Amino acid sequence: MLAGLIITLVGLVGTLVSLSFTSRQFAGLFKMVASTGFIGAAIDAGAFHSVYGGLILAGLFFSWWGDLFLVSNNERIFLMGVGAFFLAHVTYGAAFIAIGVDPLWTVIAAAVLAVPAVVMLRWLHPHLGDMRIPVYAYIAVISVMAALAAGATVKGTSWLVPVGVVLFYVSDIFVARDRFVKRTPMNERIGLPLYYAAQIALACSISFLL
Repeated sequence: MLAGLIITLVGLVGTLVSLSFTSRQFAGLFKMVASTGFIGAAIDAGAFHSVYGGLILAGLFFSWWGDLFLVSNNERIFLMGVGAFFLAHVTYGAAFIAIGVDPLWTVIAAAVLAVPAVVMLRWLHPHLGDMRIPVYAYIAVISVMAALAAGATVKGTSWLVPVGVVLFYVSDIFVARDRFVKRTPMNERIGLPLYYAAQIALACSISFLL
């Protein structure tokens, strides 16, 4: 897993430096290096040796494509990125179901997560335009995925699962702010490290659940 971690770290640093001093083209290249790193980490962690690992790897694969699509400022390509991450959260949720979730705590978590979901929707709604339905669907699926992660955590899964899911959830707030509300360097400087830490946490969780 160490090689994947190093590749992700190098790619992340390269992305942040490029965003600050060079161009978004170089940043996009480094971003894909970082994303390739978390796939490598998942494979090294034993992704091919369990159902959970295979599903997490599938989620990381969809995320890799999502990262590629989100490099573009084109709205149609961005929509493809949203779709890729939608599928990533579906497979992450399936992975948590595969290792077992507590039904009661999953429902409780879903009810709790409905609150920030509504807040996010009210915040973003005036800025979404034609993207309203895809963004609503995305917020719904990441909320369900997070609820399933909570249900799996109660069942005794690796601590890396809730850490990864929380970091992912928070990182997406910065993605939404950057894309729909206000584009500032802070969004990427905070959001990208959170995002890659989240993906690495989920990738490494595979080794604890073989």
